[in-house]
Amino acid sequence: MDPAPPVPESGLSRSLGLAEVTLSGIGIILGAGIYALIGTAAAGAGNAVWLSFAISAVVALFTALSYAELSSMFPQAGAEYEYTVAAVGEFVAFVVGWLIIFSGIVGAAAVALGFAGYLGSLLAVPHILAAGVLIIILSAILIIGIRESALVAGVFTLIEGGGLVLVIIAGLPYLGSVDYFEMPLGAPGLFTSAALVFFAYMGFEEMVKFSEETTEPERTVPKALMLALAVCTVLYILVCVSAVSVVGWEGLAASEAPFAEVAVAAWGPGAAGVLSIIALFATANTVLLMLLASSRISYGMARSGTLPRPLSRVHLTRRTPWVAIIVVGFGAALFLFSGDIGFVANVSNFTLFVTFLVVNAAVIILRFQDPGRARPFRVPGRIGVLPVLPIFGIASCLFLFIQLTPEVIGIGLVLTIIGGIAALFAGRRVSSGGQESR
Repeated sequence: MDPAPPVPESGLSRSLGLAEVTLSGIGIILGAGIYALIGTAAAGAGNAVWLSFAISAVVALFTALSYAELSSMFPQAGAEYEYTVAAVGEFVAFVVGWLIIFSGIVGAAAVALGFAGYLGSLLAVPHILAAGVLIIILSAILIIGIRESALVAGVFTLIEGGGLVLVIIAGLPYLGSVDYFEMPLGAPGLFTSAALVFFAYMGFEEMVKFSEETTEPERTVPKALMLALAVCTVLYILVCVSAVSVVGWEGLAASEAPFAEVAVAAWGPGAAGVLSIIALFATANTVLLMLLASSRISYGMARSGTLPRPLSRVHLTRRTPWVAIIVVGFGAALFLFSGDIGFVANVSNFTLFVTFLVVNAAVIILRFQDPGRARPFRVPGRIGVLPVLPIFGIASCLFLFIQLTPEVIGIGLVLTIIGGIAALFAGRRVSSGGQESR
């Protein structure tokens, strides 16, 4: 048995502190994009790919501050679902929760495909098969336990961080060798890439879903959010500058394993294997933590009665939501068959932008609706009761949203409509008896 007492309401074990939550957050964020998407982003932004990461970082910061305030008010595994229920009611909350679960599932599939790309540079293994086996293994780790999952995530995070440091070191002798503002497609290409690499910051919002397994979550989670985002932003910009310094944007765009390309150019063919192996740990780590986060919000919504009750089942000895983990893993495996990492990432970004719009709006609404509620963390800056930064968060998310392709927006709208229909059925089920599960 864990020495920490279980949470009475959920049965989950509070085992995570500031270091574990911060490292987990860094682990989700780093592997999600910089290893898997830098080549695709460079094709649009050119040598200014670092600037596309910087633009996305600012957008992420506005929304991360909103998450920090809301997570301090509602430290629960349901996260966005709980925030939206409090601000605008259960119908919108269900749609948001649906999109967040879907975002994690699709994101895990996208990064698993990135894992397969790096593995393919080492072994002749079919991409979909490699990605599918990865999802199965990581789902098993999640069922075993939260402490074990956090340990694996911590080790993988250190390894992937080391890989990024190696890329930075590789670029030092080449600094100044290219024009860092060269944009082959101009500003439109830069902003399109910024919308794509927003996926690289996907993960800070997942951290709030660890709240019911974190000690003093009201204070720990907001601190971890800010620390993880700051560390990742600095690393992203340094890595992008170093990578284009070594091979230029053309080299990154042409490679399925871009960091291996950088290693070969800087240190010779023998270095490619090292960076590819590190990239395997990085992408696997992100898949692990995305599956964890999606399973937690599924569990939280099922416990509230808006998703089928079996998803709220907790393993008797492992204290993990094993049914939710299996369902989320199966969903991620299905999306592997799209095969296009850039397209899958942008579909995931659609769900993120919609969710972030609602989260920023929730901060504003609750400042007016519930000003007396305790807020251990508060978004700085306000005009009277009105918080200013969430408004910037809404505007910046809308700006990146319109950079998405019509195909991605169309698919995203279909998913949202399906979520709305499901919300109607969920509402009927709750009103006819689901409330007793609360």
